[in-house]
Amino acid sequence: MQLTRDLRNRRFWRGLATSGFAALGFFSVALSLFDLFSPDTLGKLNLPEILILPAAALIYAIWQSWPYPVEQHYSSPDTKVKLVTGDLFNQGTNLVIGMSDFFDVETPHIIAENSVQGQLLKRIYRHDVSAFNSDLTSALVSKTPVETGVTKPGKSTRYPLGTVACIRHNRTHYFCVAYTTMDQNNNVSTSIGILWEALEKLWVEVRSRSNGEPVAAPIIGLGQSGMSTILPIQDAIRFLILSFMFASRYQRVCEELVIVIRPQDEKRIDMLEIQDFLQSLKKS
Repeated sequence: MQLTRDLRNRRFWRGLATSGFAALGFFSVALSLFDLFSPDTLGKLNLPEILILPAAALIYAIWQSWPYPVEQHYSSPDTKVKLVTGDLFNQGTNLVIGMSDFFDVETPHIIAENSVQGQLLKRIYRHDVSAFNSDLTSALVSKTPVETGVTKPGKSTRYPLGTVACIRHNRTHYFCVAYTTMDQNNNVSTSIGILWEALEKLWVEVRSRSNGEPVAAPIIGLGQSGMSTILPIQDAIRFLILSFMFASRYQRVCEELVIVIRPQDEKRIDMLEIQDFLQSLKKS
C-alpha cells in the first residue's frame, strides 16, 4: 500500500521534520505578534501555551508531508505526468507497447508471454496472431524497411529503430514502438541512445494520432532488452519522464502521461523521490 510504503521511507520523515521545524518557527513569530497585540486571548483557550506551537506545527507538517498520489500538472505546456501501480491494460487510455525492429508477435518462442506485447496478443487479440499481424502490417504500410529476407525464426523484415506502428483497436490506439534490435537468434538489445531516439519518435506519433488524449506507458527497458543493468528502474522512470517533458516543451504531446508500475516492482521505487523529481521539472 502507498501509505505504509511511504511511511517506511526516510524521505517522508525528513520532509515531516523539515516542515515541522519550519512551521514551528513561523507559528512562534505569528503567535508572539498575536499575543503582543491581544495579550489576553490565548489565556482564554485553557490550553497550556507550551503545547500550542508544537501542536500547530505538527498538524501542518502532517498535512504537508502526508503521502499523495505521485503526479504533477504543468501549465507550460498544459500537461500532466502521473505514476500508478496496477495493470497497464486497465488504464482506459491509449497505450505504449515496446517491440523489436522486426515487430514479431508470436509467443512463447520468439516473444515472452509475460511481456507487454505478449499480453497485448493474449488479452486484446485473444491469441489471434493473424489478426495482430494484419493490424501491424497495415500500420507499417507507410514505413520503409531497412532489411528484408533476413534468415531467422519469425518475421524477416527489419524496420528502422524508432519506427512506430500505430494500431487502432476497439477505439484505443496502441503505439507499438521499435526500441530494440533483434539478431538472427531472436535475442534483443538496445542502448541509451537508441532508446532516447525511439522515444522522441514515439512522442511525435502520439502527438499526431492521439488527438491529445492521455497515453499510458510501462517502464521502458526493463524486459529482455538488457537495459536494466545500465538503466535501473528509478533511472528508467526519470528517463521516460524527461523524454516526454522535453518533447512536450517543444510542442504539447497529449494531456497526460500515465506511467504504470507493475505491483511486483513497486517496492523497488522511491515514489517520494519521483514526486520531487516531477516537481523539479516545473518551469520557474
